[in-house]
Amino acid sequence: MNEVFFLVEEAIEGGYTAHALGEPIFTEAETLDELKSEIREAVHCHFEEDQMPKIIRLHMVKEEILLV
Repeated sequence: MNEVFFLVEEAIEGGYTAHALGEPIFTEAETLDELKSEIREAVHCHFEEDQMPKIIRLHMVKEEILLV
């Protein structure tokens, strides 16, 4: 595996969550910098050394509501 993709969203209660697409990996943190560190740690815990992806891609989702 060369890459793993994460969907990053702002949590309703504050902070951020990240879900890996196609892998059972989930993590959360208060700041984006903390989240990036948590994602790296989660990936290292999930994959064996010979299966470790070379790239972690983050897809950031920000929801906004507009009133008409």
